[in-house]
Amino acid sequence: MTDDAYLVLLDGTAATLGVPPVAVGELACLETPAVRAWLGAQGVTVASPGLRLVPPEETAAVPEDAERLPVPLGEEELSRLRHEMAPPSVAQLEQELLAYRSCNDGRGALLTRALAAGVPAHRVAELTGEDLAVIKAEAR
Repeated sequence: MTDDAYLVLLDGTAATLGVPPVAVGELACLETPAVRAWLGAQGVTVASPGLRLVPPEETAAVPEDAERLPVPLGEEELSRLRHEMAPPSVAQLEQELLAYRSCNDGRGALLTRALAAGVPAHRVAELTGEDLAVIKAEAR
């Protein structure tokens, strides 16, 4: 696994990988000369239908022959990308996990629900600000 996300240009058959960069919102990397030059060389814009943004944990699924460019994302940008990739039911739970930081009631139940729904422990820790050890203890 790499630490960088990737901008990937895909044909129609693999267009379900990642998300369109415009779905994630503003990304600092899209304004860099390197990304601008790469987009220009590919003849695409950030709104092109075949352009996808893939998080680090999904880069192994990128087809070998696909044009790709590694792009560093900040923590908040990466969190938005992962949120966009999540199924709607998980995305709703992620919203609740983000709100978790300011709630007092039902914290344990929310952690249990999120883990039971398949939200990875590291993602729960990222969203809630809880220590990963606390999350893993809750999973037991």
